[in-house]
Amino acid sequence: MAEITALILNFLKALGKYRWHAVTIAWLVALIGWAVVLRLPNTYETSARVYVDTQSILKPLLAGMTTLPNLDQQVMFMRQTLISRPNVERVMRDTDLDVRATSSREKEKMADELMAKIKIAGTERDDIYTISYTSTDAKLGKDVVQSLLTIFVEGSFGGKKQDSDKAIQFIDEQIRLAEEKLAAGENKLKEFKIKNMGLMPQSGDFSGRVAGATDALSQARLELAEAEQSRNAIRRRMTGGGGSGSGGGMVDPELESRIATAQKNLDTLRLQYTEEHPDIIATKRLVEQLQVRKKEEAKKGRPDPGVAASPMMQQLTVTLSDAESRVAALRARVNEYTSRVATLRSQSTTAPEVEAQLVQLNRDYEINRENYQKLVERREQAKLSGDLSSATDMLTFRVVEPPMAASQPSGPNRLALFSGVFALALAAGLVGAFLMSQVRPTFLSHSTLREATGYPVLGSINMHWTDSQKVLRKRRLLGVAAAVLVLVGAYVIGVAVMLVRASA
Repeated sequence: MAEITALILNFLKALGKYRWHAVTIAWLVALIGWAVVLRLPNTYETSARVYVDTQSILKPLLAGMTTLPNLDQQVMFMRQTLISRPNVERVMRDTDLDVRATSSREKEKMADELMAKIKIAGTERDDIYTISYTSTDAKLGKDVVQSLLTIFVEGSFGGKKQDSDKAIQFIDEQIRLAEEKLAAGENKLKEFKIKNMGLMPQSGDFSGRVAGATDALSQARLELAEAEQSRNAIRRRMTGGGGSGSGGGMVDPELESRIATAQKNLDTLRLQYTEEHPDIIATKRLVEQLQVRKKEEAKKGRPDPGVAASPMMQQLTVTLSDAESRVAALRARVNEYTSRVATLRSQSTTAPEVEAQLVQLNRDYEINRENYQKLVERREQAKLSGDLSSATDMLTFRVVEPPMAASQPSGPNRLALFSGVFALALAAGLVGAFLMSQVRPTFLSHSTLREATGYPVLGSINMHWTDSQKVLRKRRLLGVAAAVLVLVGAYVIGVAVMLVRASA
């Protein structure tokens, strides 16, 4: 404790010895510092507050129809990239700051200073963002903030719109390629159908067509056999009722029955075998022999004219004519179905291959058509998404506080700087006096002399001041006190003037 007290006393003695140096240094620092503070230019802070409304009624209405943009992420991206080199250069062009730069280096320096003075504050929870800028020119600050506000609003729409346009261009190119593939598939399908006109399936597969034609042929042969039986019955009735008593013109009913049975067997065999089969050849020969025998028996006698002229015989003749017509029609149908079945059987090796190729062509065509339709739908969704991104109803900007040219400077804080300079001047004076005592050291006490020399101090002689010297010392002390008081008074007056100006 004694050592600390001794150090403090030595410091005070040194300060007293070099008091004029301390006062002079304090005055110099104060005058220079206050001059610098008073010459600092006024700064004006301009700010604007904008509210971003990301809640829109279009979101639930268009959900599922198109890709909805992430508006919160979009606004966050614009906030983080607003103070970027391209945007700052645009602000410089809008406010004519680039005209003031005489070189590229000066332009870069101006852009860096502009980026350092721009501040963006706000939270995503409140969706209120503040853009501020500090400048020595109030009008320039307003123009800079207004330009930044415009870039912030426009940039929130432009990026997504450009992405949507690029997506639409890509989809248009894919649609063009899909149209070419679709047209090529249509041409292949058309040429294939023209080339294989007779082999194209109508309904169902080829085997079903063959089975259907065979069933129709069997049905036609059955109807033909029934018509022939009916016709033969009419003939037997006519011949049985028109004899002359001698019985020479009658046709044997048993022969008619054998001919009908043989013809039926021949039709059945034709459904199973070809015309060159031995059973079919034998059956045809039997039918021909029976027909010859029938003709021979019919030539043996003629019907009685009286009987032929009777009303019943005339009615039977008309009925027989109708039966003959039906038999001829059914025989023509049987021949047609027989030709169809033969044609289908001859095409049985080619038609399945044609049918398989047609299925492949149709499948490829359907795939290309589905892809084309999907691409068209995607293009419409991309267009709707682009229009939605640029729609003002999806992202609404409301300027809560527009930028205004500041009428009062926001800085510098001259009162705080003035006080800081005063404190720095006092500290500089004290430090200067202490440094002078270290540069020109003197022994201010017995202990310091004893410690420095290592010898014991036997005694000391006090200074004896004359009356004139005492008066001079008092004057010097009063001069130092006056200099310090004047310094304090200058500080107080300066503070008072600044407070008056601030309240005016």
